[in-house]
Amino acid sequence: MPLTVGTAGHIDHGKTWLVRALTGKDTDRLPEEQRRGISIDLGYAPLELPDGRRLSVIDVPGHERFVRTMVAGATGIDLFLLVVDAGEGARPQTHEHLAILRLLGIENGVVALTKVDAVDADVVELSAEEARELVPGAEVVRVSARTGEGLDELRSALQRVANVVEHAHADGPTRMYVDRSFSVPGFGTVVTGTLWSGVIEPGDQLRLEPSGREVRVRSVQVHDRDVDRAEPGQRVAVSLPGVERAEVVRGDVLVAPGAYPVSYRLDVVLEEIAPIEDGARAQVHIGTEHSLARVVRIGERFAQLRLASPVVAARGDRVILRGETTLGGGRLLDPHPPRHRDEGRLAQLERGDIAATISAPVRLDSLRFVVTGELDGLERAGPWVYSAAWLAELEAELRAQMALADEIDPGVPIPAEPWAGEIVPRVPFDRRGSKLYLPGAVPTLGGRAADAMALEGELAAAGVRATKVDDDELARFLEANGRLVRLGGGYAIGADAFGVAADVLLAECRAANGITLARFRDLLGIGRRDAQLLLERFDADGLTRREGEGRVLRKRAPSPQSR
Repeated sequence: MPLTVGTAGHIDHGKTWLVRALTGKDTDRLPEEQRRGISIDLGYAPLELPDGRRLSVIDVPGHERFVRTMVAGATGIDLFLLVVDAGEGARPQTHEHLAILRLLGIENGVVALTKVDAVDADVVELSAEEARELVPGAEVVRVSARTGEGLDELRSALQRVANVVEHAHADGPTRMYVDRSFSVPGFGTVVTGTLWSGVIEPGDQLRLEPSGREVRVRSVQVHDRDVDRAEPGQRVAVSLPGVERAEVVRGDVLVAPGAYPVSYRLDVVLEEIAPIEDGARAQVHIGTEHSLARVVRIGERFAQLRLASPVVAARGDRVILRGETTLGGGRLLDPHPPRHRDEGRLAQLERGDIAATISAPVRLDSLRFVVTGELDGLERAGPWVYSAAWLAELEAELRAQMALADEIDPGVPIPAEPWAGEIVPRVPFDRRGSKLYLPGAVPTLGGRAADAMALEGELAAAGVRATKVDDDELARFLEANGRLVRLGGGYAIGADAFGVAADVLLAECRAANGITLARFRDLLGIGRRDAQLLLERFDADGLTRREGEGRVLRKRAPSPQSR
């Protein structure tokens, strides 16, 4: 399995010189870096080990102003090369870089004591002892990039560590955080990064998040060599035709389409270096991304990070929280959590009891990197998973609503939820249009019979004039039973009167090849408003259509006698 090693350490302790001595490549590529003699951005190089295996090296800046850049490089590595100046010993960024590595869960690596050719043996020994206390269990190798002393021993030490390290992100669909983008003549925009999981091959269709843009891979390189397939743990360069350089920046992510929905909230188990208050603002680093976030404490050990901008994440990822300095970090429990605080749910997630945290429907693809193994005890409907207890609660709630529903329409609206189409058929109700009914339930007037008789009397008295009806449910029931016709604006007309108006309309249209609003009004002896409401209902029923200032019959309109 390919692996990536990242440097760490204080500024001027010799990281870049050591990488150059080990690999033969100068990772300070920017003119400003070469002019000032310090690393500003991430640098990359391949490292051949004694057994022929090749590691990818990420060289990070050591200045305190560039810790954010260091984090972006460190999040993709599998083992570390901590560089300590033998004459100075550990300095502030030595400690902060080491803390970041620990927060990221990067436990394996080698300490290189540099510049040993310029320091007395006693001082070197003191620095070596300090390094062994600083990083217990790590080999400490004394080297000089200028003379070459200890370089072979350092390569061998890195090989021993590499033999026991496995790439942390190999499982799962393709995910590569972008750390550089640039243009190459003939290739267009090229992006580079460490491939966390999955594979990338020429011709692949990937998604660039968080923009959601679909992109095509033209070619793939690993350390300047064309390859047919890039694997997890490798440093990869991918050319993306049709993408402008300004359209992709550090922090963007190349992923398999649909595999990693973007996140605006992250539930984590916290590890603090300094106290993090509830409601504190901090920069959240994940992959090469960073986003300002509010830290919502949940109990003593957990927190929800509410992000100002979206990120791509998966269960088990590590995050770093920084203010002026590194405050701490966390292991991601849920990349798509509910907003409410629930310490018990997070404790269950930490134990891996995913099913116990699910009640209401959750999309299975949103659990892709939360779930490990089968979701025993849960029901599935299409892309949704939910508990049987929740389904029983839904059924009971709908029955309670039906018991309170009007007898005229004993149904209740189908829940306006994205899961309704797949899950509503699981409850024992009849679906009629946009409502649910008890099996066999039919609308009845019940105690509304007197109201119905009064309304019908009022409509009969009005004849072909429209009557305002405030009880819409009653009007719908009577219309469904052929006892009135509803018009626009909450008005209605008796069914017999509507038939009379339709016969007048049909007779005039047959005789004059059309009818105007004014003519219809005069024929019925009604007001303009009522005539307009009736004509609009005839249009809606497909009897007439507008043509200029009047109406004409549609081709299949019935004759007056047929009505």
